[in-house]
Amino acid sequence: MDKTLSRDGTSIAYRRRGDGPPVVLVGGALGTAADEEPLAALLAPRFTVVTYDRRGRGASGDGGPYTVRREIDDLAAVTAAAGGRVSLFGMLSGGALALEAHAAGLPVDLLAVYEPPYTPGSDGLLHKSRWTALLHRLLARGDRTGAVELHLTRTGVPEETIARMRRAPMWPGLEAVAHTLAYDDALLGDGSVPCARFASVTARTLVMTGGFSTAQARGTSLALASAVPRARHRTLTGQTGEPAPHVLAPVLADFFARSSFLRAAS
Repeated sequence: MDKTLSRDGTSIAYRRRGDGPPVVLVGGALGTAADEEPLAALLAPRFTVVTYDRRGRGASGDGGPYTVRREIDDLAAVTAAAGGRVSLFGMLSGGALALEAHAAGLPVDLLAVYEPPYTPGSDGLLHKSRWTALLHRLLARGDRTGAVELHLTRTGVPEETIARMRRAPMWPGLEAVAHTLAYDDALLGDGSVPCARFASVTARTLVMTGGFSTAQARGTSLALASAVPRARHRTLTGQTGEPAPHVLAPVLADFFARSSFLRAAS
C-alpha cells in the first residue's frame, strides 16, 4: 500500500487500482481497506478506485487524541493523493464521515452513502447515549472483546453468531481495531441526523438502504435524504445492512459515471 500524511502528521495507508474518474471508498466500523477490496475490484474496470485504512486501522497510524476533524483531514489527504476532486462512497459510519467531510468543505463531485447509522428519535438518542457510555467503560478497562461484542449486538448480530465469530480467524483482527469504535461513535454525535450541518452538502448525493434492512435504518435513510439538498433515496431490493458487492457495484457505477460528464462540463 502507498502512504500519505494527514495534516497532523499521521500516516494514512491507501491503495489505488483501475483507471477512470477517481472514486474513494470509505469503510465503516471495524473495517479496513482489505474489506473494501471485493467492491473495489468490481468498480476498477470503470474508475480509479482508492481504498484506505482509516485512522487507527491496518497500516495507518493513529495520532491522538481523536477528533472528527482529524478524520476529515485524513480523508482530505487521501483524496489529494487520488487526484484532488473525487467522488465518495461511504459505508455505514463511513457514510457519516463522507458527509461530514464534504459539509466541512472537501471538494466532491458525487457522494453516495449506505445506511449511515444515525439513531434519531427520543428512544434512539437514549439508546445511543447508553451505548456510548458502556463502550467507553469497556475500552477504558481494556476489554476489547467486550467492545466488539457490544458493537455486534447493537447492530443486530445474534449471540450464537457472535460466539462462532469469536472462534474464527477473523476475531483477532476485529479486536485489534476495537478502540476505533469510539471514533465511529464520535462521528455520529448524539445519534440525530445533523440536518443543519448537512444542508451545506452541495454534491449530488445518493442515499441507499436495503429492502430487508430494519425499519429504523430505512426511516433514517429517508430522513437523511430529505436533509441533504440534492439527495435522492434508493432502496436495494433484497439487501440488508451488509449489501452484496455485486449488487452494490452496478448501482454505484451508474451513479458515479456522471462524474465524467461533470468534469467535462467544468
